[in-house]
Amino acid sequence: MTEATEQFFETLPARAPQVLRAPVGGTLRIDLSDGHSTAHWVIRMRPGNAEVSQGPDEADAIWYCGVDLFERLVTGRAQALAALFRNESTYTGNVVLLLAFRRFFPPAPGTRDPREVAREHVRRAR
Repeated sequence: MTEATEQFFETLPARAPQVLRAPVGGTLRIDLSDGHSTAHWVIRMRPGNAEVSQGPDEADAIWYCGVDLFERLVTGRAQALAALFRNESTYTGNVVLLLAFRRFFPPAPGTRDPREVAREHVRRAR
């Protein structure tokens, strides 16, 4: 497991109040494979709260992903839905959990909020 991935899972509970504002609840298991072994991360989500544990627990949804891809996701170099559409990972179960969970991933490096870009444009136009 990479350091970035470990840190990502460690920070989930602290970031949950800002990320999980919608009324979403359920358990997502993320199975990360390096080709030889699989690590199981379990995230129990509810509005404003995320609990993280490890183990092959039962879940409402299971996301199977390679370690390398997940490293790119947690560093903003890949997008979760795009990876699913390209069959780089698989997902079964309640899709609402994935849509909520993907908000934990950072934006791509250099990406800016379009609202901030518009504000800067207005300031320069004055």
